[in-house]
Amino acid sequence: MAKESSGRHAFLVFAGILLSRIMGLVRQRIFNSYFGLHTEADAFTSALRVPNFLQNLFGEGVLSASFIPVYARLLANGEEEEADRVAGAVGAILSLTSTVIVAIGVLTTPYLMWVIAPGFSSSKRELAILLVRILFPGAGLLVASAWCLGILNSHRKFFLSYAAPVVWNLSMIATILVFRHQVPHDLAITLAWGTLFGCVLQFAVQLPFVLRYTGRLQFRPELHSGNVREVLRNFMPVAASRGVVQISAYLDMSIASFIPFEGAMTAMGNAQQIYTLPVSLFGMAVSAAELPAMSATTGSQTEVAGRLRVRLNAGLRRIAFFIVPSAMAFFALGDVITAMLYQTGKFRHNDAVYVWGIVAGSAVGLLASTLGRLYASTYYALRDTRTPLKFAALRVAITVAAGYLCALPLPRALGIDPKWGAAGLTASAGFAGWVEFALLRRSMNARIGRTGVPAILVAKLWTAAAVGAAVGWAIKMRIGAAHPVFAGLAILIPYGLTYFGMTWLLGVEELATLTTRIARLRR
Repeated sequence: MAKESSGRHAFLVFAGILLSRIMGLVRQRIFNSYFGLHTEADAFTSALRVPNFLQNLFGEGVLSASFIPVYARLLANGEEEEADRVAGAVGAILSLTSTVIVAIGVLTTPYLMWVIAPGFSSSKRELAILLVRILFPGAGLLVASAWCLGILNSHRKFFLSYAAPVVWNLSMIATILVFRHQVPHDLAITLAWGTLFGCVLQFAVQLPFVLRYTGRLQFRPELHSGNVREVLRNFMPVAASRGVVQISAYLDMSIASFIPFEGAMTAMGNAQQIYTLPVSLFGMAVSAAELPAMSATTGSQTEVAGRLRVRLNAGLRRIAFFIVPSAMAFFALGDVITAMLYQTGKFRHNDAVYVWGIVAGSAVGLLASTLGRLYASTYYALRDTRTPLKFAALRVAITVAAGYLCALPLPRALGIDPKWGAAGLTASAGFAGWVEFALLRRSMNARIGRTGVPAILVAKLWTAAAVGAAVGWAIKMRIGAAHPVFAGLAILIPYGLTYFGMTWLLGVEELATLTTRIARLRR
């Protein structure tokens, strides 16, 4: 019964994320149509990432790891009053901390830009600084939104918290369309204000439901509660873990600012919208649904280990079933995907091919990074936040070193266009992801027993995906030049159907589970 409930929760997370991601892709398509891969696009893309550092440092992933295990355990034990006290204290502490950091960030933005995008020219840099200062307060609101997500998830209310970014995207879309006649420089500034308003909306739509499920919520930064102190103790290692990963991402963007190609940073942002989609839809959906359930697991050490092992292995299989065909599609059909999503207005076919190269590089570590999310959630459920931190730090070191070599010296040494260094950045990050995944799995196996996706299942999934890719390529060669959206549908739908058909022929049980769940939902 628990497993069935977890599957339903994972579906709700999936549905919420899917809705918000679809709106994100629509927003990015409209953004590309009016900005293309030009100076203003680079400035806005880099500016949007700077305050997101605060959101990622104190937001969803960190709160999921530090707050949800404690809060969910209190709810499971019937201690609602103490749970409300912890939620209010954590919310107050987060609000105070993020407010101070936002204020410091706004004042020190010029210095941050020297670190984040040192390769920007003076005009692009000045625009980026202005945009960051407008956007920075929104990061504090997104942290508050992540606090709402932690409370709602612990109450098994998954859909709203993951669908809330829809209003953020709608605010950006509306801003672009209403003010589309402005010159790109002014439109970028106006869009920053629209983005900030979207942050307000994203928090506002969740708050009434949070207040409904927390009857005695009081915002007081009290520290005498042992449960609050436990959240803070867990918070620091997880924040450090997320921090080093974010530092790696920003170092990647810093390296990308030196790539001698206008629009390289925007292209990486476009690629990120694509390659994080399956990670969010499948990896995050399963991990988010499993974390509260894992955290509430009780019993002896042996019983807890056994139950976690069953949940972890089932989740890993579900993730692999969807991530393997996603990675294969990025490798073989990435140009079709990118053109279908983005090719319009100022975004041309050559731009789509360039983004494909970056997306294909990300596919190197897509499976490892997504499976690693669930392993990290299992550590957090075990109240162990330090092990993921240790392995994340190693991953960052490898990513930065390999990323620099692959992005700048390697293209020159091979005599290829330096712009393809952006693909080297994502590919090197994928290699580092495999190292981290291997270490996470080995350490977890030593604690709870053998875990992982069986090799025979992995072989079946890659075989099915390869056959699907061959079908997709055959259709691509047959239809030739066609409208990007038509070509995308004509190629990707048969690709997906072929993959599902092959997994059925190969007896992959995850397909049967999926069809059963769909039939149950239809009933």
